[in-house]
Amino acid sequence: MLEPSIDKLQTKINSKYTLVTLAAKRARQIQNTKMHQVENPRAATFVGLALEEILEEKLTVDPDQEIIHD
Repeated sequence: MLEPSIDKLQTKINSKYTLVTLAAKRARQIQNTKMHQVENPRAATFVGLALEEILEEKLTVDPDQEIIHD
């Protein structure tokens, strides 16, 4: 089962397409920099870390689809 759940994630970002795109871009950034914004991550993967950042509202998206870190 995916954690965090898609239902919880869609309360933060309404579009599944935007959610997937944002998570993929951020996962690549985390992989390259080895830095993330989750204090106690539960995920073992870069995508999981990106999804946790979205759920904790440490990662948002602007209208131009650029990643924004809080």
